[in-house]
Amino acid sequence: MNRGLTGEYIVIKYGDEEVRSFVPFPLPPSPPLSINPALREELDQALISLGRLDSVATLLPDIDLFLYMYVRKEAVLSSQIEGTKSSLSDLLLFELEEAPGVPLEDVIEVSNYVAAINHGIMRLKEDFPLSNRLIREVHKILLSKGRGRDKDPGEFRRSQNWIQGTRPGNALYVPPPPECVADTMGELEKFLHDIPEKTTVLIKAALMHVQFETIHPFLDGNGRIGRLLITLLLCHEGVLRHPLLYLSLYFKQHRSQYFDLLMNVRTDGDWEAWLRFFVVGIREMAEGAVTTARRLNDFCNSDRQVIRDLGRKAGSALRIHQAFQSRPIANIPFLSKVTKLSPPTIAAALEALQKAEIIREITGRKRNRLYAYKKYLDLMQKGTEP
Repeated sequence: MNRGLTGEYIVIKYGDEEVRSFVPFPLPPSPPLSINPALREELDQALISLGRLDSVATLLPDIDLFLYMYVRKEAVLSSQIEGTKSSLSDLLLFELEEAPGVPLEDVIEVSNYVAAINHGIMRLKEDFPLSNRLIREVHKILLSKGRGRDKDPGEFRRSQNWIQGTRPGNALYVPPPPECVADTMGELEKFLHDIPEKTTVLIKAALMHVQFETIHPFLDGNGRIGRLLITLLLCHEGVLRHPLLYLSLYFKQHRSQYFDLLMNVRTDGDWEAWLRFFVVGIREMAEGAVTTARRLNDFCNSDRQVIRDLGRKAGSALRIHQAFQSRPIANIPFLSKVTKLSPPTIAAALEALQKAEIIREITGRKRNRLYAYKKYLDLMQKGTEP
């Protein structure tokens, strides 16, 4: 549906130029969304896929191990959309303090994202509301170190920003002036709390994401926070018990369409086209996560069976295999810390795991070696190449 503008343009002065900035109307849209049967079917299928994803967590022997890697995969993908070049392997090496040659600022940004996700999920588990205060807390962590630390972490912006271009005068899009940020974010918070009316969860997530990106309330990190909010909302509303769904891979694969649809909402009011794109992404990413979880579960179980046949080394090798499921690139000091086994015992077990073709040494060095659970890493890295 073409509703025309979903906000109003305000003329602002920026230097010597007069620039039009866009201030969105409060949600929900007016006139209301037009949900035809085809779109209703897409919404229903997306919810079914989310239900499957939520239930597949019960198949996993240790959901925390899967989450550990899944959160990191999302951090890498979301940061790549913003231009960072680091990979999942780079992040894992950084966390091991073994990252020579990796652009440090890039990996720090990804590491901050992991900390921000974890903080948001922890706060929701404490029954803290999904609110502007929580959004600012998560943003503060996201920009705590690295490139964004001088961009007012945790504070709504007090100056004008813009998207693309060298200044607002030649930008693709100019968000609301700073004096409008608090009010527009206040209206968004009301919408999240079902004021003035209750909105079903997937429609709420879709509308919220556009509105947040339209307001662009921070000087930096808006894209990453906007994507993170989708997962936080799904967990907050009880659709997911664990933060297992992320849309960054989908947005990365359809990047130009994603940005075009956001602009079309602002200029034409075409919420329905955006919603269709959004729920297809939810379904595809949920189904992909289910497949990944099952494949990980299958080959981890298969490898465990091989390890049980290793004889007297089986006990220590099983503990090391468990450690590799949380950190698929590891060294002997890390494995010793996690498993409480002695370095000689770990070295012997690693040799057995290499002969069984479960673990691979990846440096070729005689000292300070690194080992990878290659099958696990390859599956989780799919789609994260810079």
